[in-house]
Amino acid sequence: MQREIRLTADGSHTVAVPEMNVTYHSHFGAIGESMHVYINAGLQPFLHQPTGSQLTVFEMGFGTGLNALLTLQQAINNKQHIHYTAVELYPLSHEEVLLLNYGRQLDMQEAFLQLHHSDWEKDICINEYFTLKKIKASLPEINITNGINCIYFDAFSPASQPELWTQEIFEKMYKALLPGGVLVTYCSKSIVRHAMEAAGFKIEKLPGPWGKREMVRAGRDK
Repeated sequence: MQREIRLTADGSHTVAVPEMNVTYHSHFGAIGESMHVYINAGLQPFLHQPTGSQLTVFEMGFGTGLNALLTLQQAINNKQHIHYTAVELYPLSHEEVLLLNYGRQLDMQEAFLQLHHSDWEKDICINEYFTLKKIKASLPEINITNGINCIYFDAFSPASQPELWTQEIFEKMYKALLPGGVLVTYCSKSIVRHAMEAAGFKIEKLPGPWGKREMVRAGRDK
């Protein structure tokens, strides 16, 4: 699969897959989109938990590692313990990772490289507040441990990966969440919302990031 590094409007990079006509992030801004959808709408409400408690985050699509890096930044800034699991079937190469500028833009280059170079299939302590587990597999193949607070659903679009936006997949996500947990995604297509609702989720349509009208936060009842 051929990939290209491209610059987005906020000065941060994304990865494009020309043969699929997709990019890993919005061309309006990779960091801006990730902050808006996954950190502000997803993670932020769970921060400031009781001292010593741990949040659990699951990401569908480790990709460039940007969502993990921003979550690590929040863990450090808020002194919040986070266990982060991410699934990725096609990891970036070492050479591709070095071309991405997130670590340099956020003044976290060493941590960014550590996220990418950490072993797969193991819990890796990145620092005292953040533990990472990367799984090299496709989402339908794996069993997800229950007890998740927040899911970052960052697969390619339903047109590119329809098998990942089904009722069956969202039932799997719903069961993995703790009561009160949420799934956030950039995609607000009606077919996706209907699949989420059929799986049991309560849907919120929120304002999208720059260049996109809406996004979705799907919750599991407390």
